[in-house]
Amino acid sequence: MRQILAAAAGLAVLAASACSPPAQPRSAGAPSPTPTGPAVLPAPTGAHPVGTTALHLTDTSRPDPWNLDVDARELKVTLWYPTRQRDGERAPYMTAKESELLMKGVRSAGVPYDTLSRTRTNAIKDAEPTGKKLPLVVLSPGFTKPISTLTSLAEELASQGYVVAGIDHPYESYVTTLADGRIAECLACDSDTDTGFGTGVVAGRAADVSFVLDQLPAKWKGSGLIDRSRIAMAGQSIGGAGALAAMVKDPRIRAGIDMDGTSYARIPKSGFSRPFMFMGSPQHVPGGRDTSWDRDWKLLAGWKRWIVLAGADHQDFTDGPVLAGVLGIKPVYGALPAARAVELVRTYVTAFLDQHLKAKRQTVLDKPSSRYPEVKFCPAACAQS
Repeated sequence: MRQILAAAAGLAVLAASACSPPAQPRSAGAPSPTPTGPAVLPAPTGAHPVGTTALHLTDTSRPDPWNLDVDARELKVTLWYPTRQRDGERAPYMTAKESELLMKGVRSAGVPYDTLSRTRTNAIKDAEPTGKKLPLVVLSPGFTKPISTLTSLAEELASQGYVVAGIDHPYESYVTTLADGRIAECLACDSDTDTGFGTGVVAGRAADVSFVLDQLPAKWKGSGLIDRSRIAMAGQSIGGAGALAAMVKDPRIRAGIDMDGTSYARIPKSGFSRPFMFMGSPQHVPGGRDTSWDRDWKLLAGWKRWIVLAGADHQDFTDGPVLAGVLGIKPVYGALPAARAVELVRTYVTAFLDQHLKAKRQTVLDKPSSRYPEVKFCPAACAQS
């Protein structure tokens, strides 16, 4: 949520790169825009109606890294997938309680705390899945954010014929609802931070992803539709860093995308040959504030792209721009309009996945396009001036 999405207090190292900038209090003399609502997520553009359902998985092989009172790691996984069903109950974006805790966490004020729970999605709750040999895409959200903040992208990918598994990483988000209705709040937000904090977070996320890939066949009735030889992962902020970390550890993930996240996992010095794309805001130009992409670019030995969206900010890779109006957030001068941000992210993420999981050549990935002039191909075309 543009301008207001904030990293937790005390996470200075993480907030400088993998999380969003600190929220700025509104001036008492500056009127806020009148919120409109409810927010409506843009309709998916693919051929398939979209269904969604939630799974709750428990990894008893390891303790939770944040909650020392439990000896197992509980995960919530939201699935989006193609369906034939066009009518039915639309899935909630989040519950009223989830909306309240998220808005309190990001210090949003001036609108009802249940505002985000009234956001209109496009997916049919618990619809029957359809298709065969569908590629799987794992999504991971930014630090402190639930997976629901990537719903627009997930719905788009499902409409294009992908199964999407979005992972909520409990205690790293302001709110995760567990299987029995308990709410897991952000214990990681209160952790002491050092230079190894981000590395520890992405290592935990890599373990979460591998466990989900292990468990999905047994836990979802539609798992037989998935082609498990075609798996990719994408994430925003530290979720993007988690994508790279998961790929380094798990060979089942064939391709990955980091959307505006500092990368923490170390690529082997011998190189890394699976397809990978960095997709970021202008802070991620070569030689910019965050040098982790410069470091890792040299070690990517296979197909690779580094693109930067001119005018984008950290939250343009989430549902934030779409939700800004209902939250009373003023547009940022010079920033991408919400609809354009959604279009660019959907277009380039889908193109990457179509090329590497469906073997469909995507010329938009080869060079700059007059249709998408905001997209700069790095390193050469977007070097810091």
